[in-house]
Amino acid sequence: MRFFKAGATHREPQNARFAAAKDLVQRTLARHGLAPQTGATDGAASPATSSINDLLSQFTGSAAAPVAPSAELPVGAAFLDETFTCAAGSRTFRTYIPASAVKGATGVVVMLHGCTQTPEDFAAGTGMNRLAEERRFIVVYPAQSRRNNTQSCWNWFSRADQRRDLGEPAILAGMVQQVCATHGVAQDRTFVAGLSAGAAMAVILGETYPDVFAGVGVHSGLAYGSAKDVPSAFAAMSGTMAEPAQKLTQIPTIVFHGTSDATVHPSNGDAVARQVKDLGPGQTIEMVERGEADGRAFSVLRCSAANGEPTLEHWTVSGLGHAWSGGHAEGSYTDPKGPDASAEMVRFFFDQPSKGL
Repeated sequence: MRFFKAGATHREPQNARFAAAKDLVQRTLARHGLAPQTGATDGAASPATSSINDLLSQFTGSAAAPVAPSAELPVGAAFLDETFTCAAGSRTFRTYIPASAVKGATGVVVMLHGCTQTPEDFAAGTGMNRLAEERRFIVVYPAQSRRNNTQSCWNWFSRADQRRDLGEPAILAGMVQQVCATHGVAQDRTFVAGLSAGAAMAVILGETYPDVFAGVGVHSGLAYGSAKDVPSAFAAMSGTMAEPAQKLTQIPTIVFHGTSDATVHPSNGDAVARQVKDLGPGQTIEMVERGEADGRAFSVLRCSAANGEPTLEHWTVSGLGHAWSGGHAEGSYTDPKGPDASAEMVRFFFDQPSKGL
C-alpha cells in the first residue's frame, strides 16, 4: 500500500487532500453521533480520532501507477476510453479488446477497482489484460468518479447503491450490457470481479443482476448487505458487523482473502462464502485443498453441485494483507506472492458451463 509520510516537504497537495478527506469523514461521523471528543489535555488522540486516521491511512493513497501507453499494446489490441450514461447516472470506463478477439470474443470480465485506484492502475496490478489475450475475452474497467466518492470508492455501503435499477448497480449493469451487445457476448459468458470496495460492489451486482452476470470474483471484499451507512461500513470492515442482510440470489462465486488483511477483516471473506453456501443446491460436494504458491501457503474450499457444476471457491492466503494476490508491482495494492488471483478467477469463470443464453 502507499501511505502519506509525515514531514515529506514535497507532499503539500497530498497533505491538503488528506486534511480535506479527514474533515469529510469527521463531519460524516458527526452526523451519526460518532464525532471525536474534544478538549483532551494530554495530547493523546481519542479512540474516534484514531479510527478516522486508521480509515484514512487505509483508503487514502498517492497517485496510481499509469498503464502502459497504447503504443505498447499488442498489435491489433485496443484500450478504449468510453462513457456510459443512463437514467441513474454516468461513469467513464476503459475497455480492453485483445488482439486475439479478432476471432471472436469468448466473454466479458468486468473489473471493479478499489478505493483510490483507477482503471489503468487496476489493469496494471492485476495483469488481467494479458490473460484476456490468452483467453480472447474483453475486459471492462469502470471508473468511479471523485464527484461521487472523494476517495474513488464504489458506494457499496449506501442503501441507494445496493438495489436493482438504482444508483451504481444500474449504471454498471447497463454499461456491461452495452459492451456485451456491441461484441455479441452472452450473459452466461459475462463475469464481474473486484478488490475491496470494488469486490463489495461486485457482490451487489451478482445479487441484483443475476440476469447480466454469470459469476462473481471477490478479493478482500464484503458480503451483500454488510453495511447500510458509514458507521456500519466501519463495523463490517473491522469484523464486528451484525449479520449481513439476507441474500436471495445464488451465483457462482470465487473468494480471495488474506489472513493478515488489516483493512477488511478476513471474517468478511468467510461471510461472503457462507452466503453462497446457504443459497446453494441442497446436495453439494465439498473439498479442501492446501498448498503453497510463490512463497505463501493457502487453503481453498471448493464446492460444487451434485452435477459437478462449481458453485464456490474460497481461497484463504496465509500472510496476505489488503492486496491482490499474485499481483504486479506496476499497480497499487498488490502482492507478488501467493496464488495468482487473476488466473484463478478467469479459470473459475470460464469453467462455468455455457447455458446457450
